[in-house]
Amino acid sequence: MSGLAARRRDDHPLRVTESDVVEYTEAVATMDRMVRDRQDDRIDDTLWLLSHPPTYTVGRRTPPHERPDPSRGIPVVETRRGGKLTYHSPGQVVGYPVLKLAEPTDVVGLIRDIEHILVAVLGELGIAAERRDTPKGSPLLTGVWTAEGRKIVSLGMYISRGVSAHGFAMDVDADPEPWTWAVPCGMPDVEMTSVCRERERRGLAPVPQPEVRRLITDAWKRET
Repeated sequence: MSGLAARRRDDHPLRVTESDVVEYTEAVATMDRMVRDRQDDRIDDTLWLLSHPPTYTVGRRTPPHERPDPSRGIPVVETRRGGKLTYHSPGQVVGYPVLKLAEPTDVVGLIRDIEHILVAVLGELGIAAERRDTPKGSPLLTGVWTAEGRKIVSLGMYISRGVSAHGFAMDVDADPEPWTWAVPCGMPDVEMTSVCRERERRGLAPVPQPEVRRLITDAWKRET
């Protein structure tokens, strides 16, 4: 075994659950319950796919100058995940992998495996993408990038008693403007993009969010 399959504690089938739009703090409370249930073996490894209303979330190292002006009217929520600021909206697919990990746990390796899975999904959507290593002293390049250097997936996680929490966010057809009202991922010069914008650049038709969710689900099940 290699990749994500090798990082899991057991080989039970991966469970995939889906919700529509869930308010962010409500979703985190549900995810926390799932993490406790997985720690105590009350559920199997689970990938939860959902979306959120417009919300900025900030990691513990996000300074005030990278946050949006409160007059924008979009809530800003502190999180326990790694990374800095990201933006959520209904035009985005969020995935929370709740996985019991083999020891010793390797969160960097886990993130790398998830990046590779999502690169493959974007390839199925006609979008050449890549993961990037972070040079020493540079802002974290965690996530997935188009071949031209635009960021299309944000990713931030943490491990609690051997179980992963939080996860990834892929813009599908989201309005890009709210990204410009703050500093995404601690990188003031980054250009955030989406599946539909990248497909349009390539002369391809828009793709509905349910199709993106299906491709993500299929890719995860192949890996685990």
